[in-house]
Amino acid sequence: MTNQNLLDLNSLQELPESHAWLSLDNSPSCGSSSPDQVPVINLNDPNAMKLVGHACKTWGVFQVTNHGVPTNLLEEIEDAGRKLFALPIQQKLQAARAPNGVSGYGVARISSFFPKLMWSEGFTIVGSPYEHAHKLWPNYYSQFCDVVEEYKKEMNKLVQRLMLLMLGSLGVTMDDVKWASMQGSTPALQLNSYPACPDPDRAMGLAAHTDSTLLTILHQSNTSGLQAHKEGTGWVTVPPMHRALVVNVGDLLHILSNGLYISVLHRAIVNRTQHRFSVAYLYGPPSNIQISPLSKLTDKVHPPLYRPVTWSEYLGAKAKHFNNALSTVRLCAPLNGVVDATDHNGVQVG
Repeated sequence: MTNQNLLDLNSLQELPESHAWLSLDNSPSCGSSSPDQVPVINLNDPNAMKLVGHACKTWGVFQVTNHGVPTNLLEEIEDAGRKLFALPIQQKLQAARAPNGVSGYGVARISSFFPKLMWSEGFTIVGSPYEHAHKLWPNYYSQFCDVVEEYKKEMNKLVQRLMLLMLGSLGVTMDDVKWASMQGSTPALQLNSYPACPDPDRAMGLAAHTDSTLLTILHQSNTSGLQAHKEGTGWVTVPPMHRALVVNVGDLLHILSNGLYISVLHRAIVNRTQHRFSVAYLYGPPSNIQISPLSKLTDKVHPPLYRPVTWSEYLGAKAKHFNNALSTVRLCAPLNGVVDATDHNGVQVG
């Protein structure tokens, strides 16, 4: 489906066949009844580094509190996103993502890998938000742009703090990854809207995927919908927590850690009565930097599992191979015979 054929999901009273994923007995809303819960980590905890490392190795996702991002800014970015998605569909299409573009309004970029469409709409910002915001609000774009720029600034500060903890738990310092503090990365901001759905048991908000990033920081509204997949447990809901942010390990951090950190498979489900909003900060390395397993983490017993790859090259592999992209850069299987926890070939995604 092209952006020009986008349906106005907010106005539909029935689920169209184009968006009907599952039968009722195979519902994505049937999450795990396991007592397992995604870790919640206070970043001011003296043991935060150890806790973050453990969460990355066992889950690949965790929530953080005392992260330093002002609560009012989280409210402002959510309000800005809600106002954007509340615009008439024809007005939103003025800022539609170009067919081969990245920025702008449209359906999830992973939609092409699935026969059915997802019950969501998105707005992607790479670089300045000005161009697309000006198309949406010719006379009132500055407030939106100011909030986005301030949010990106706070996210970048938090990313540096998280990278210190994630690498530090592996015995690695920022000196070992000097590019991590370079001014060359082009992070993306992804705003997501999941309208209330007339038949949520047969719809999918965002299909199961891993992120092609080093890490992703997600703010979600107070409506539940995010689920993470844990090996041996299944799908586990990541409940909204006031003032908390969700942190996902991405494919590139999995490579950097030589497979020690799990790139978490996650998805979003929808519900019948409540609209859900989220905003993801997608952080990766400068485009010309090659990412490979850190030398401190490899030896004769633990050879590099992946070949060097740039973010740009990996995004190309992801666009072609989707959730099998990691296997295209894998050099060998772990010598201990343990299956790569990030190889999700056997996980049902819809």
